[in-house]
Amino acid sequence: MPRYKLTVEYDGTPYAGWQRQENGHTVQAAIEQAIFKFCGDTISLGAAGRTDSGVHATAQVAHVDLTKNWSSSKVREALNAHLVIAGETVGIINVELVGERFDARFSAMGRHYLYRIVNRRPPAPLEAHRAWWVKKPLDAEAMHDAAQRLIGTHDFTTFRATQCQSKSPVKTLDHLSVARSGEIIEIRASARSFLHNQIRSFAGTLNEVGCGRWHADDVSAALEARDRKACGPVAPPYGLYLIGVDYPITACSGREIPSTA
Repeated sequence: MPRYKLTVEYDGTPYAGWQRQENGHTVQAAIEQAIFKFCGDTISLGAAGRTDSGVHATAQVAHVDLTKNWSSSKVREALNAHLVIAGETVGIINVELVGERFDARFSAMGRHYLYRIVNRRPPAPLEAHRAWWVKKPLDAEAMHDAAQRLIGTHDFTTFRATQCQSKSPVKTLDHLSVARSGEIIEIRASARSFLHNQIRSFAGTLNEVGCGRWHADDVSAALEARDRKACGPVAPPYGLYLIGVDYPITACSGREIPSTA
């Protein structure tokens, strides 16, 4: 069975997250339904990350095994056609044939996220469900300096949701930065993997620094506390985007097969 790597973009606003569930429509279910309508295959998608309700993606990665050998372009165009017909806010940006050992989750070497804040006094209606609107002026430089206290290998219990299913709270954070461009503040984070709600916990905590209620030393103290109660408020989901997943070249190697259609 040929395996395909899907790069997926979606507006997470109308979905109950990525992962298929009994109550609530999800991004995974939307794509699986499109696959069924396209070729009749009943499958279960694997994905690089299970984003929460309201979280968006510009480059989520999933994989699927199909029973027939379709060209990558045929799979992409067919799925997008069915997604549009169904009124889904999901797009298949790219499709690649990959080797059978490729796994969207377990082959990933790095994941990259963006958290967007609109920092201005007036409301931001065009950014509704796209960014966190924060009225109080934020010091992005102070937020960036405090963020550097979190980089490295740490026990991130403080910044981990209580329902997180990860076996260990110890993770290595490779990059965390905060930068302002006009009214927009962007928080960017990179690591091999993240804990549940880790980035939203970072964003909420760094917001406390930006508005002057916390300082960099408070962020260090929260990290060292290894206590969820020491975390700042958790930022809302709609400012968060999965923007990239890294894979070794060997994991994605595959040979394009002539389409059966």
